[in-house]
Amino acid sequence: MDLRNIDAAAAGFSEKRLARIGEHLDQSYVQPQKIAGCLTAVLRGGQLAYLQGAGDRDRERQLPITDDTLFRIYSMTKPVVSIALMTLWERGLFTLDDPVHRFIPQWKDLRVREGGAWPEFQTRQAERPMRIRDLLTHQSGLTYDFMQTTEIDRAYRKLKLAWPSKGYTLDDMIEQLATLPLEFSPGERWNYSVATDVLGYLIERISGHSLPDYLRAVIFEPLGMRDTTFSPREDQLPRFASCYVRDARKRVVLQDDAQASRYVDRSFFSGGGGLLSTVEDYLRFCQMLLGGGTANGETIIGRKTLDLMVANHLPGGADLASVAMAGFTETDHEGVGFGLGFASKIDPVKNGYPATRGSYYWGGMASTLFWVDPAEDLAVVFMTQLIPSSTFNFRGQLEALVYAALD
Repeated sequence: MDLRNIDAAAAGFSEKRLARIGEHLDQSYVQPQKIAGCLTAVLRGGQLAYLQGAGDRDRERQLPITDDTLFRIYSMTKPVVSIALMTLWERGLFTLDDPVHRFIPQWKDLRVREGGAWPEFQTRQAERPMRIRDLLTHQSGLTYDFMQTTEIDRAYRKLKLAWPSKGYTLDDMIEQLATLPLEFSPGERWNYSVATDVLGYLIERISGHSLPDYLRAVIFEPLGMRDTTFSPREDQLPRFASCYVRDARKRVVLQDDAQASRYVDRSFFSGGGGLLSTVEDYLRFCQMLLGGGTANGETIIGRKTLDLMVANHLPGGADLASVAMAGFTETDHEGVGFGLGFASKIDPVKNGYPATRGSYYWGGMASTLFWVDPAEDLAVVFMTQLIPSSTFNFRGQLEALVYAALD
């Protein structure tokens, strides 16, 4: 992909209207120092229509955002890992309704919390076994430590479950989860969770390869995603962005220094949020999605498999507003369904934003986001590094700006 070949008109956009994206982000966020910097790309019909950065990748060292800046994409890892798992499904190595305990025997008799707190929970037997489909759709009964709403997520925090501490591995996470009850019986509700980290473990068990090696061989190398990785290489460190957090006083402060990052020399390969990537690499992934699973002559996933993944799998075609537990997620609940690793727009009117019905997407904890709109042959990737992603409504604003620029 040639990032220098930018032609808004050839992609069916008004260049003047697309320019509003950069103006808005710079004036509303970068100059007021609400974020350190950002980079936005718009691709349509295989043509790069827009690529514009603003601000710094490293505010402390006054290093500007560049087109090849390396970002923590956090939960934008989830669609990548979900695609990777489904390449094993295409080989007949599991079915969506296989019980998870087929591959994790210690999870055979999962229980659900009825009362109590860690380590003295009162529990009952789950109504049915957890299925692989439940993990892909976040209907597994698992949760996240940062939810701050239940005794189960409190236990996750106490145990430092899925924390990237030195020496901690996916095997450790699986063993910890085996000792804890679920929030609900699998299939009963939707709850954002460590489910995709478990999918990463399943990839290792089913394929016989480490998660980094499998992703590299099956997705990154075929698509030319040379920069996407779990830990920055030595040659990537000079263009690695620092990460920032908005504190209780609404100040933007350093959270992870790029030049002394916790991402270096990692042992926990988080399928739910561990990858680093660039705008160019993630655009390559989006090009593959727009191509029905194929890009540059390389088929990563079958067209019908991808159709299945991005369809709404919530019971009765419901949206998240009607089935999700209260708590953080990387999407609005109104007018949004969920498939096998992707959120999907099922009602733009109810959702309140103009992306086409059938578009699909996700985001990351540091406010990164992407979406793919097959009807418009359109993909958008937005990169920044501000935690939490719920701070500003970048997705809604970018949808309004991008679709308003279509000719």
